Amino acid sequence: MINSTLTSRPKLLRLLALCMSFLLTSCSLLSWFDSKKGSHDDDEYINWTAQHFYQEAKKELMDGNYDKSVKLYEKLEARYPFDKLATQAQLEVAYAYYKKNESDSGLAAVDRFIKLNPTHPGVDYAHYLRGLINYNKGRTFVDRFLPTDSSQRDPGAAREGMRDFNELIAKFPNSKYTVDAKKRVAAMRNNLAMYEINVADFYMRRRAYLAAARRSNEVLEKYPRTQAIPKALKIMEEAYRKLEMDELANDAARVYALNYGEGAKEQSAAAEPELELTPAEKVWDFIGLDR
Repeated sequence: MINSTLTSRPKLLRLLALCMSFLLTSCSLLSWFDSKKGSHDDDEYINWTAQHFYQEAKKELMDGNYDKSVKLYEKLEARYPFDKLATQAQLEVAYAYYKKNESDSGLAAVDRFIKLNPTHPGVDYAHYLRGLINYNKGRTFVDRFLPTDSSQRDPGAAREGMRDFNELIAKFPNSKYTVDAKKRVAAMRNNLAMYEINVADFYMRRRAYLAAARRSNEVLEKYPRTQAIPKALKIMEEAYRKLEMDELANDAARVYALNYGEGAKEQSAAAEPELELTPAEKVWDFIGLDR
């Protein structure tokens, strides 16, 4: 019995040694294949200069190949982190994510650029791009290519975009992007005001007259000189009539008549001609989808 154990022990040790040798050889082979695979990927760009990376990434971006452009911009920054084109790549990566409709990645890239390059000549564009990304967050294919009512959308994105554009206007009043930012802020104020009107109208249909009147009053306070003001006054008048609060209803009617009555309309028409609807708006109005 003892002799059998002694003779089997060397065999067991040799078997264990053989298994260990096999495992080590397998790991080495896997490591070798991985290194070859990585080196093949690197060989594709081994002689590329920063300028070459940038030109190819820009070409892919303009052709709409956003994934490829992001990859090339990131390789440019990794290979040449101190080159001025690497800094430009940071900004253009953000734009590529914006075009891909990946708002979170785009915002992260913009914030990184602003933090690392606060004095860069293109930092005003970074603020402008941030506003665009926030405002377009959550927009669908239909929103982008068909004339939909943007006041029906969740106002959170519009508020964030308006904040970004206002920051651009305050920090860079002479920027070439500021003129467009001001126009977008005005449009967003109208949309936010009309969103509140939609909520007030919802309350009216649910006979929550006090809530409708309060919501309309907020429009008067927060969004003066917007297209929603006459609608807010009308809802206020109707809501106060339903609540038998005639004095407040009469006040709303008086303000409406003074600013939007027949006489006021005639003066407004004489001062400013009515804008013609676009073909898309005419089709939309004919179908009546907004109603």
